[in-house]
Amino acid sequence: MGEPTAVAETVQEVVPGVFHWMVEDDRIGGFPSSSHAVRDGEAVVLIDPLPLAEDALERLGPVEAIVLSCGSHQRSAWRLQRELGVAVYAPELVREVDEEPDVRYREGDPLPAGLQAVFAPGPGTTQHFLLLRREGGLLITGDTLVNSPKRGLAFVPEQFDPDRNQTRQSTRRMLDLDFAVLCVGHGPPVTDGPKRQIAELLEREA
Repeated sequence: MGEPTAVAETVQEVVPGVFHWMVEDDRIGGFPSSSHAVRDGEAVVLIDPLPLAEDALERLGPVEAIVLSCGSHQRSAWRLQRELGVAVYAPELVREVDEEPDVRYREGDPLPAGLQAVFAPGPGTTQHFLLLRREGGLLITGDTLVNSPKRGLAFVPEQFDPDRNQTRQSTRRMLDLDFAVLCVGHGPPVTDGPKRQIAELLEREA
C-alpha cells in the first residue's frame, strides 16, 4: 500500500518513554492512522511507523529497530530501514509485505524494548499481533481496535472485518493481559481505564 502522503510534524509522549504520532491517511479516505515509539535506554523502537518529520524523529533519539504488528502496517518501514540502517521485525507467516523483514517473530518471542508478541488474529489477516510491554503496562494493537473521535473505542467497520467473531475473540483476550495504556493503530491512545472500555465495547457489540 505504500506510505500516506501526510507527514506528522510532532510526537506526543503518552506516558514516560512511550510516544505517539498520527496523520490523516489519504490511503483510507483520510481516517486517522497512528504510530508509536518506545524508548529503550537511549534508543527507541518504532512500531508501525508512519511518515514523521525529520527533526521530530531525531528528537525521539537513535532508532534501534522497527516492529510491525501486521503486514498491512508497513507504512514507512522499508524507507526508514534503509535510511537508518535498522532491522525490521514482522510476524513469522506474514506474506503481504513489500520487502523481506530482517526478523520474523511468533507468539511469545521477545522483541526489542521489552515488547512481547501476543497472537491476535484481526481484521483482514490471521497474521496480526498485539505488542505487550509489561514495563509501564503498555499494549499496542494494529487494526484490532480503533479509537474514533465520534464513537470512542470501536471495531473497524464490518466491510473491512470479514471475521468479526475472530476479532471479538482477540479483543476478549486483551482482558487477560496486564496493561494500563492502550495504543491503537488508528486514533489516539486510551489511558482512562482501557480494559473497562474494552469490556464495555464487547458488551455493546455482543
